[in-house]
Amino acid sequence: MDNRRFQLPRRETVIGPERLLFFGDAVFAIAITLLALDITVPEGLADAEVGAALRDAVPKMGAYLLSFAVIGVLWQAQHALFRQVATLDRRLLNLYLAQLAVVAALPFPTRLISEYGGTTAATAFYAAVIALAVGLLGGMAARLLVRPSLAMTDTGPGGVKDSLWRSVSMAGVFATSIPVAFASPTAAKYWWLLAIPARWLFRGLRTPDRQTPGVTETTA
Repeated sequence: MDNRRFQLPRRETVIGPERLLFFGDAVFAIAITLLALDITVPEGLADAEVGAALRDAVPKMGAYLLSFAVIGVLWQAQHALFRQVATLDRRLLNLYLAQLAVVAALPFPTRLISEYGGTTAATAFYAAVIALAVGLLGGMAARLLVRPSLAMTDTGPGGVKDSLWRSVSMAGVFATSIPVAFASPTAAKYWWLLAIPARWLFRGLRTPDRQTPGVTETTA
C-alpha cells in the first residue's frame, strides 16, 4: 500500500510580504522606543548635581546612538531586500521572524554595553547579537538566491547578491570583533567602525521601487 496517499498536505505561508513588513516596521519602532527609555537621570537632584548626572548618562546616549544606527541600517536593508520579494515560503518567513526577535531584544545588549561597556563580556555579547541580526538578513538574501521563484520576475540575481555580500561583510566585522574584545574591549568598539565601509563595499545595480504584492503562498 502506498503510504504517500495518507500524508497530510504541507502548510503554506498565507501572509504577504507587504503585510509582513508592516508588522516588522512596528517591531523596529518599538525597539527604537525602548532604546530611548533607557536614557534617564535620577530624580530629585540638586542643581549642582545635574551636570554630573548628565555626564554619567553619556555612555547610555552613546549606546543608544549606536543601536539606533544599527537598527536604522537593518530597517533600510530589509526594506530594500523585500522590494525584490514576490512571495514568501516558510523558511524565508522564519528567517525574518528570527531577525525581528533579535531586533526586539536589542535594548537588552544596548543597556548592557552602556553600563558595562568596558568589560569583555558585554562588548562581545553586543557584537554577537548584531552579527546574528545582520547574518539573518544575509540568510534571507541567500534564500532568494536558492529559490529564485520567490523573487520578482523582473529581478535579476545581481541585487540579491549585493544584499547578501553586504550582509556577510557587516556580520563579519562584528563577528571578528569578538576575539578582539578579549584583548581590548575599546579596540573592539573601534573595530566596529569598519562596518561603515563594509556596508558600501558591495554596491550593485539597484532595483527600482515597486509595489510589493500582498497575497502570497508557497511551500518551503
